[in-house]
Amino acid sequence: MATKATTLLDRTFDEGIALTMEVRNYIAYHEQADRREYDLPRCLQVGYQHTRVSARLIQVMTWLLAMKALLAGEIGPEQFGSPQYALGGGDECESDTGPEMLDLPPGLRSLLERSHALYARIRRLDTMVRIKLEAGEVPNFGMLAGSTVVGLVAGGRA
Repeated sequence: MATKATTLLDRTFDEGIALTMEVRNYIAYHEQADRREYDLPRCLQVGYQHTRVSARLIQVMTWLLAMKALLAGEIGPEQFGSPQYALGGGDECESDTGPEMLDLPPGLRSLLERSHALYARIRRLDTMVRIKLEAGEVPNFGMLAGSTVVGLVAGGRA
């Protein structure tokens, strides 16, 4: 049986889906326990961090879906280049630093760190893709061969 070849985009999409599911399960399981265990200020901080990790993943998954639509010809480069498909998120998607991070449950800290790493990767890809689109080129994520990641190249479709 032949194995399906995966692209950088496919693997990143799968990673985003898996992390989104992990976050959903974490929040669903821990939210009630946190409310019983923590005082109000800590509950609010944990709830805020749940929102931050969710906002990051919404931004990432929206961008990945739009990129898949672009590469499939379902939307054009002009449409993808519009603000509607721009990676957003603002401060809530930026890095997690500060002493308040030490007070968070380890599982939530891990989700915040991993979601930020994924968001930062997508931000870099977004910048690269928009440069290609502005130059009139279509991004091509190429095939992954072993551990070699093929970046964006001019012309063609993935």
